[in-house]
Amino acid sequence: MAYKISDDCISCGACAAECPVEAIAEGDGKYVIDADKCIECGACADTCPVGAPAAE
Repeated sequence: MAYKISDDCISCGACAAECPVEAIAEGDGKYVIDADKCIECGACADTCPVGAPAAE
């Protein structure tokens, strides 16, 4: 299952910078992950300071 970013996101962009397939983009009030591009590597979750990305 692709990762999804929760409402805990603080829009810092750390996750987007770490995504190896550029599946993360700035959304309306929080970052969002394109499920079709996500390879479920966990890099976003490992770098997020608030733990917003999680596997669905």
